[in-house]
Amino acid sequence: MIPRDPSPESGIAVLREGYDFIPSRSRRFGSDIFVARVMGREVTCMTGAEAAAQFYTPRRFTRQGALPATTFSLIQDFGSVMALDGEDHRHRKALLLSILAPEALGRLPGLTEHHWRRAAARWAREAEVSLFDAAHEPLTAAITEWAGLALPPEEVRQRAGEFRDMVEGTGSVGPRNWRGHWQRRRTERWARGVIQGIRDGRVGLAPGSAAASIAAHRDRDGRLLDVVTAGVELINILRATVANARWAMFIALALHENPEWRERLADEEWVDPFVQEVRRLYPFIPFMGGIVRQPFRWRGHDFREGDWVLLDLFGTGRDPAAWEEPDKFRPERWRGADWKTQPGFVPHGGGEHAMTHRCPGEWVTVEQMKVIARLMARDIRWDVPPQDLSLPPGRMPALPRSRFRIRVRP
Repeated sequence: MIPRDPSPESGIAVLREGYDFIPSRSRRFGSDIFVARVMGREVTCMTGAEAAAQFYTPRRFTRQGALPATTFSLIQDFGSVMALDGEDHRHRKALLLSILAPEALGRLPGLTEHHWRRAAARWAREAEVSLFDAAHEPLTAAITEWAGLALPPEEVRQRAGEFRDMVEGTGSVGPRNWRGHWQRRRTERWARGVIQGIRDGRVGLAPGSAAASIAAHRDRDGRLLDVVTAGVELINILRATVANARWAMFIALALHENPEWRERLADEEWVDPFVQEVRRLYPFIPFMGGIVRQPFRWRGHDFREGDWVLLDLFGTGRDPAAWEEPDKFRPERWRGADWKTQPGFVPHGGGEHAMTHRCPGEWVTVEQMKVIARLMARDIRWDVPPQDLSLPPGRMPALPRSRFRIRVRP
């Protein structure tokens, strides 16, 4: 028998404890699997590298119905690739991988550097900035330009704010979540207009650009995606990339907490290990949900069709069975290691990108993080004023209490 949380309802505990909900109970029960009751539903919670391997076995789980609708509609939305299974999922995923694969990124790293440098010059004229909030605008400018969309500065600022609010609303209830949905509706109207404009010839884009590829994509029956669904997938590429503002903040926070790495990143060989260790150690998504499609047995527990499962992403990145000194920031662990196949490394999901629900934009995140790590370590001079940098575990997505303010020097 696997352990069972004695609480008759743990939904409030999930919101209060956030990233600690599954890890703390796993330690308490001495088990990497336990059962709880959340929002009136029984859920099996799993953590660790072995659990991740089970969770990301192809075709075993569906994401449909695995997260509250108020969360799912902000991070992906219905009709998107994340909501698909089987051949429909693989067909849509192939489109996104063709757009977001390393060989297709082309100018994106250069655009990211260009817009980040311009933003840093503006930040230097201010007394201090919240790096988390400020990072959204240059990332929006970079990804929209790369996708083929020529947006004026005021529209870049508007879209950046909308993307930020959507991500910020995912792990909350109440006003933050409501604002995210309000902003989502505005962005969806804009994205549908872009798709329709491309198809009508009113918006001219270079063939093969991300926006043009989405507008021209056909489903397995040879039909163009409806405008609503195509708009959702356009948002998924843009918003998910702008969400890298949180990783940008964590890069700077890691440099602040481990100042010796400012000098070490002068050596290009350390940039990728540094980025991967930031992805492993710092909290982004606390857990991922799945609904069992194909029954299986693990740890003596029978997973039946329709069962709800939560995989602990945050705790899996700190699994002592998979990582030596898991709570220490040690980029050295990544020298010679392949992050794409490392057991228990699931900040963007696990398994093969083409076969599972692993995020197709993972390479975008990695390449942008490398650019920002180089700039923040080598070229941009900045200081951190006194502030509260603690990370409340119940704040999802994670954010320091002070939103991480910095002073950029001219």
